[in-house]
Amino acid sequence: MNLETFILGTGGMMPLPHRYLTSVLLRREGELFLFDCGEGTQVALRKLNLKWKKITAIFISHTHADHVTGLPGILMLSSQVDREEPLYIYGPPKIREYVESSRKVLDMYINYEIIIREISEDGLVYEGDGFNISSFKLEHSKPCVGYTLTEDKRPGIFFPDKAEELGVPRGPLWSDLQSGKDVSIADGTVVRPSDVMGESRSGRKFSFVTDSLPLDTIPEKISGSDLFICEGMFKHELKEGAAEKKHMTGVQAAELARAAGGVKKMGLIHYSPRYSKSDLKDMVKEAIEVFPETFLTRDGQHIPIENVD
Repeated sequence: MNLETFILGTGGMMPLPHRYLTSVLLRREGELFLFDCGEGTQVALRKLNLKWKKITAIFISHTHADHVTGLPGILMLSSQVDREEPLYIYGPPKIREYVESSRKVLDMYINYEIIIREISEDGLVYEGDGFNISSFKLEHSKPCVGYTLTEDKRPGIFFPDKAEELGVPRGPLWSDLQSGKDVSIADGTVVRPSDVMGESRSGRKFSFVTDSLPLDTIPEKISGSDLFICEGMFKHELKEGAAEKKHMTGVQAAELARAAGGVKKMGLIHYSPRYSKSDLKDMVKEAIEVFPETFLTRDGQHIPIENVD
């Protein structure tokens, strides 16, 4: 089961020629989920040859312009690709007003259903086949939320040698055991999945946090993330200014990852436009001192989220 991330944009405040505004696409077995939709999202999708008609749902952190200005274009384009399925849009209060006013002012031609759900409290917002997406409150200059995608537990490892020892022939019966079903063999003996498989394993987890103070409630939400994408807008020398703007530094993001426990790697995102590539290298160096598995995301980057045995 493939689970992979595509970084569409890494910038904050304003787009740059080499840095689009913040947007991250998550693909799970062909199903696409978009987290934030800054200016340049359409171009980034085109560059990566990703088909926006397959986007099932869009999750918006908050309604500041640098996180939603790509949304009207996505909505209009989706009418040009024979979309039949509804498009879900999730976000804090004002996301409905933004979408509906954009449709009205731009006189959008929309030939598919748009379902908007505003988030007012922490908890489950979307449930799919074998996974769910939840939201949690952040603290910014306007209502803002973070998101996690968590897969259900996966079956344990199947041991073919144990199945053969118990007389289960290769073929459909092996498949039944791996899907959790008891099977009967020729002599009438019942073989259970627990006889030939190890303990169930955790599914994968993806977390997305941007535009927030480094709240002490965040670590619990992101704990166990295989990939944590987090705002790193400023170097730590600007932590006071970051606090005033209700943003965080790369070091503060690293502190959240370390405090959470079980985070396997963290990608910084949403960089201040003041920073050059050299500045960003300095920022990630100081973050790595706190959480060694930190890296800088970059526009167009593909990040597979591997199965964990």
